[in-house]
Amino acid sequence: QLQVVESGGGLVQPGGSLTLSCTASGYTLAYYAIGWFRQAPGKQREAVSCISLGGVTTNYQDSAKGRFTISRDSAKNKVNLHMNGLKPEDTAIYYCAAQPFCSGSNGEIFGSWGQGTQVTVSS
Repeated sequence: QLQVVESGGGLVQPGGSLTLSCTASGYTLAYYAIGWFRQAPGKQREAVSCISLGGVTTNYQDSAKGRFTISRDSAKNKVNLHMNGLKPEDTAIYYCAAQPFCSGSNGEIFGSWGQGTQVTVSS
C-alpha cells in the first residue's frame, strides 16, 4: 500500500519560509497527482495545492496563491511545497496524498493519510 511521508515542518516567524517535502517508499510519485492539504485545530482538512501527474498543471487555494509553490523533484522521488510569507493562519498539520488526479480534500487518495508535519507560524 502506498504510504506517503511528510517532512519539513517547524516553527517559523510570520513572514518566514518553509519547504515541506512529500515522499514515498517503493512507489514513484511521478506516476500520481500529488496534493498538499492542511488541517488546523478544530477545522476540517482543506486542500492547499496540487500538482498533476507529469507536473503540467498546478493549482492553489486562494490564500496560498503567490506565496506557495508546489514542485516535483523526480530524481529524489519528492514533491515539495515551498511556502513563503507565512502567516499565523497557515498554522496547521500539513499532509500530502497521492491521487489519480487533483480532486481536492474530498477526492480519492491512494493508500492512507500520513502522519503529517506540523507548521506553526508564531512570533
